[in-house]
Amino acid sequence: MSKKLLFSIGILILGINTIYSQNISLYNQFNGRYDFTFIGNTLNTDENGTGAPCTITTGSSDTVNLNIGDTVEAAYLYWAGSGTGDFDVKLNSTNITASRQFSVIQTSSGRPFFSAFADVTSLIQATGNGNYTFSELDLTAVIPDYCTNGTNFGGWAIIIIYKNNSLPLNQLNVYDGLQFVPDVINITLNSLNVIDNQDAKIGFLAWEGDRSIAENESLRINGNLISNPPLNPSDNAFNGTNSITGSTTLYNMDLDVYNIQNNINIGDVSATIQLTSDRDFVMINSIITKLNSQLPDATVKIDAIAQSCNTRTLTIDYTVSNINSTNFLPTGTFITVYADNQAIGTAQTTVDIPIGESRNYQITVVIPSIIPTTFNLKFVVDDNNGVASVTETNENNNNYIQNVTLWLSPEFNTLQNLTVCSEYGEKGVFNFSAYEQLVKKNASDIVGFFETNTDAITNINQILNTSNYAAQTSPKTIFVRVANDHCFSITQFDLITESCPPIIYNHFTPNGDGANDSFFIQNLRNFPNFSLLIYNRWGKLVWEGDINSPDWDGKSNKPGIISKGDLPEGTYYYVLNLNDPKYSEPIVGWVFLNR
Repeated sequence: MSKKLLFSIGILILGINTIYSQNISLYNQFNGRYDFTFIGNTLNTDENGTGAPCTITTGSSDTVNLNIGDTVEAAYLYWAGSGTGDFDVKLNSTNITASRQFSVIQTSSGRPFFSAFADVTSLIQATGNGNYTFSELDLTAVIPDYCTNGTNFGGWAIIIIYKNNSLPLNQLNVYDGLQFVPDVINITLNSLNVIDNQDAKIGFLAWEGDRSIAENESLRINGNLISNPPLNPSDNAFNGTNSITGSTTLYNMDLDVYNIQNNINIGDVSATIQLTSDRDFVMINSIITKLNSQLPDATVKIDAIAQSCNTRTLTIDYTVSNINSTNFLPTGTFITVYADNQAIGTAQTTVDIPIGESRNYQITVVIPSIIPTTFNLKFVVDDNNGVASVTETNENNNNYIQNVTLWLSPEFNTLQNLTVCSEYGEKGVFNFSAYEQLVKKNASDIVGFFETNTDAITNINQILNTSNYAAQTSPKTIFVRVANDHCFSITQFDLITESCPPIIYNHFTPNGDGANDSFFIQNLRNFPNFSLLIYNRWGKLVWEGDINSPDWDGKSNKPGIISKGDLPEGTYYYVLNLNDPKYSEPIVGWVFLNR
């Protein structure tokens, strides 16, 4: 196997210090049968700083010439120049606006310099091979202030990443940012995967390189000085050349490629780029690494979790993928499932997963009782209880974590039975509307009331009028459904109707006028076993009645009473035995008979 390391760097060589920059970091990664090329051109009419006329154009052209079978995967346009920046340009008359901007400022003069980026993939894909004209980067009003120290420049370049099925399997990492070299700078490129360093290469794009300045100007990879003479001598890397075309008149910019296969080692996961210059200032704007790599890249994703109420058993659908890879993911790759970092299950892939494809699986696990009801469910692919066995292009994307809450029936408060009195036997009218809030322990739960347990379970025929509910029997059981998003609980309470207590009116006038002619006790006849005894002031029983007797009308129904018949006006005493469990004691009082 061979690996190519391609390094595309946007570099600004000014010869003076700056006050800030943006560190180089990974922007994008490609795994597969990929390679890259450059196109681009300068806007300078001559090399600056040599006494030539200080002039600049607003556009220039170059040609894309891919081979048969090459398919454009990505195309990144960079442009740079003197000044604060022009971020709206054209490519083949298509308006382009920078999606990212980079800048530095000279501390000695306060002069700014800029670089810009735009993704032009769709335009390159649609146009294909042919001439490309970059235009409307207008720096003509800016550069006169830069001519005196030879820092007047402008230019553009496109990094094209293409795919071809005849290419070896490679990994390309695209980095960018904005770093500079006042004297020396070290840049570490992470996320590499060196399996075979044969034919490893590095390429870079450099702005404002001066052919006439070759003072300790060097490029080192992992401490090794690299060069490509005669185009790029070891002491003058940035000299206006293009390794793709062999041009030596790419004024103040470079498109150079170096072979560095002896400067990186198998197993490396990073590379250090060192740039030095005693006079030139070097700014790095974009980096690409290209390595021959035939490795899978296992990722895993939870698709769905099936669970039931009040159980710790979960059935989980998940997907194992091998998308960003350069080789198949082998059968038997382990997957371990964790709950709050405790391993609770393992599985294995059952087939080889090809490049760019996925396979769906299912696993059933039981969450241990020591795990809380809310926890982090984590799937880790290429993991056999903490042990990995598959070398991958990216070892840092094997985890998938999802927060899970087990489905539990809602807790509820116990409801007390409701009792009302009624003059109508078993029928009663009840108001239990307040129970909707009283039963809930969680304010977001939904409460419903039902006449049967079946209705409560199936959630049909809900009682809607809870403030004026007429119970036809006593006791009447009301079933309460308390539901959350997934589960429900059933509780109940009874509606109890009891006879209203007697209300005694202790004055009556039995004069036959049809009003208050008898001793009336309201609700008395709701107690079918009552007995009522009437005594005169001397304690003599003068009248006795029960459910079968009419109300006392002031007459005596006891023998031996002198005035049997109409009793005299006066105060009498009653003893009322309701003979009801709720009223075990007799009710005693007085009543005044007024004739």
